[in-house]
Amino acid sequence: MRGRLTLVTTLVFLVLGSGLLLLNWLIAQQLIEDNRSLVVPAVSTVPVEPVDPSASPTGVPTGFATPVVPAPPDTATEAAPLTPAEGFEDFQDRVLTQLLTRSLLLLLVFTALAALLAWRASRRSLHRLTQVTAAARRISTGSSLDERLDLTGPHDEVRELGDTFDAMLDRLDRSFDAQRQFTAHASHELRTPLTLQRTALEIPLAQGRVPDDLKPALRRALDANTRTEHLIDSLLTLARGESRTRAPQPVDLADTVRNAVADLAGEARVARVHVTAALAPAPVSGDPALLAQVALNLLANAVRHNHPDGTARITTGTMGDSAFIEVTNSGPVLEQQEIPALFEPFRRGRGRTGNGLGLGLAVVRAITLSHDGTITAAPRPGGGITVHIDLPQQPEDTVSALAQP
Repeated sequence: MRGRLTLVTTLVFLVLGSGLLLLNWLIAQQLIEDNRSLVVPAVSTVPVEPVDPSASPTGVPTGFATPVVPAPPDTATEAAPLTPAEGFEDFQDRVLTQLLTRSLLLLLVFTALAALLAWRASRRSLHRLTQVTAAARRISTGSSLDERLDLTGPHDEVRELGDTFDAMLDRLDRSFDAQRQFTAHASHELRTPLTLQRTALEIPLAQGRVPDDLKPALRRALDANTRTEHLIDSLLTLARGESRTRAPQPVDLADTVRNAVADLAGEARVARVHVTAALAPAPVSGDPALLAQVALNLLANAVRHNHPDGTARITTGTMGDSAFIEVTNSGPVLEQQEIPALFEPFRRGRGRTGNGLGLGLAVVRAITLSHDGTITAAPRPGGGITVHIDLPQQPEDTVSALAQP
């Protein structure tokens, strides 16, 4: 848009300047022509005197002018002087030619200046529109709606667009907050009756007061109850992950990964998945419980959506101003276009094994974005997936606090 505005402004200036130049040239020509009489006086006619034949050496009769025989051209002699009319025509041509040449030069200079000024003016005018675009891009790739434009400057169309955008963000923020609160409250309220149901089923089974033919049905009910509790816990974690951390604390991602590896060691042995870890210090600032859930969900996803005798490798460390966690695992072959769907709630990739609920990576994504991090994923050529998370690194003055007991 900036380039188009500059081009249109320059072309308009060039066309109007050319028209003005042509009009000035025509006016100058007309003025010089109208004032010709001031430079070239009118030529008067003088009568010819009779000539005395006796005084004429040529013998020409009286009453006739002496014939003038043109001299042969001599290149060595100077050109004959111009008549006043011819001199005026030469003067007029010279003036108009120089006027046109200099005017064209000035037109080119001022056209370039107009292009530069138009570029700067359009850049300044569109700067606030660029702010709106940048803010929309940041918000669309994150989970937080806290940011507002608060545009300053004249109350023009761009300012009105920014204010409308801020009002839309306010409404979206309130709507998402209400949705998260509803999910959290509903999940919390459902946990109590589920706990009562589980207790009511476990007590008769533990006391042996259930007939043998009813035990399979009660165990299936207990399994369904356990899956429902896991679902509610995941929904609560997702709702917490989508909320901004209010009181961040120093956390070392290497410690969270180390605990996750220990927690899933038994499940990995049963699934026959070989887990390896390369843990370097990765200090960040955030919610310790949520960041621990990130490491646990990533490793659980790598173990559960794998195949027997598969591998899972998790690494931590720092790179530049970021700390990272990266998990690479074998598993079913995935296409690149399938990857975004894996981070949506209740979505699982084609050919993915395991009995998960489809919330693991969605929870990881929500927590990562709420901590101002980025998450990327790519399929492996031989099958499986690589997930990489970058989080802002904790400042060095607080890194020493992580090593203190």
